[in-house]
This record gives sequence, structure tokens and C-alpha cells, in this order.
Amino acid sequence: MSTQVEFWFDATCPWTWITSRWVAEVAAARDFTVTWRPFSLAILNEGKDISEEYRAHVEEGRETALVAMKIAQLEGNEKVGEFYAALGQAIHEDRRPVGREILAEVLAALGEGSEYLNDAAHYDAALRESVAAGLALVGDEVGVPIISFDGVAFFGPVISPAPHGEAAFALWDGCLALARTPGFFELKRSRTTGPIFD
Repeated sequence: MSTQVEFWFDATCPWTWITSRWVAEVAAARDFTVTWRPFSLAILNEGKDISEEYRAHVEEGRETALVAMKIAQLEGNEKVGEFYAALGQAIHEDRRPVGREILAEVLAALGEGSEYLNDAAHYDAALRESVAAGLALVGDEVGVPIISFDGVAFFGPVISPAPHGEAAFALWDGCLALARTPGFFELKRSRTTGPIFD
């Protein structure tokens, strides 16, 4: 039975990046398509009492989310997945600063022009709809990653580092089992390590 998988991402979130690489590995091995849904932690945290440092961090990602939304609307799912993979690699693995310079480089590498940066703000309403759609599935007390399995969604899993091979498949199968269990809501424990990219 084929599973419809949707993944909400903010490209600047390291935890989401790690989870997305696990999902991408499993999708490639199990031959299913992930629908990549842009999300904005800046929008999520509007009007919330958060530290100035964290607010500055999430605001850095607002334009990346708008560009992702524009690509999703104009070019489709495959291209937005490629954009996220390239931008996430640059930000998290290559330690490049978030901003217009890296956005322009990633767009150029994907064969897209810098015009994607010129009017990305026009996609604010669509981005807000994408954020709202993700939160409608999981509640508004979480961020990303959000993964939907056939319309049943969870925040997480938050993993560090991402498992590979059989361990990746085992985690995926466990998540599917939870998603298919009526009445299941939450598992949680505190993180004891930072993001590990491998």
C-alpha cells in the first residue's frame, strides 16, 4: 500500500534538515514521493514572546521560505525538493550564512534566475496557508519538522544524527505504525545532543 507523505520544512532549521535527509533516503529506497511543503518559523512565532536572538534567527529564514513557496507554486514539487536539498546542504553542511547571496547561488545552480528573489514577498499569503495547513494537522504548539502519513501528521521525529540503511527503515516503519494507530498523540523526551550532520 502506497503512503502519501507530506513534509513541512523551514530550510533554516537544523533539526528539520536532519529529519528531511532521513525521509529522503527512505523515499528513494522505498520508491515513494515526498510532497515538500514550505513552512516559516518566522510566521509561526509572530506575536509570541521569544528571545530577540531566536527572533533574529527565524526572521533570517523568512525570505528562504517565501522563495521556496514561489518555487513550489511556479515549478512544482520536484523543483522545490531540489531547492531545499541544495539550500539545506549549503546552510547546514557547508555552514554558509543564510541570505540573498546563498539563495542566488542555489537558484543559479538549479537553473533559476535571481528574479525569484525580486517578488518572493508576493507569496506571503500562500506561505501562510501552507503554515496553517501543517499546523491544522498537529496543533499550533509545535514547529517543524511536520510529517503527514496519509493525512495523519506529527511534529518530528527530531533525530540527531539521522539513521541510515536498515536503521532508517526501522524508524520509518515505527513512525508509520504510530500514524496508523487510532488515538496515538505523543512521544517525547528532552534532547541531549545538538544537531549532528553526517
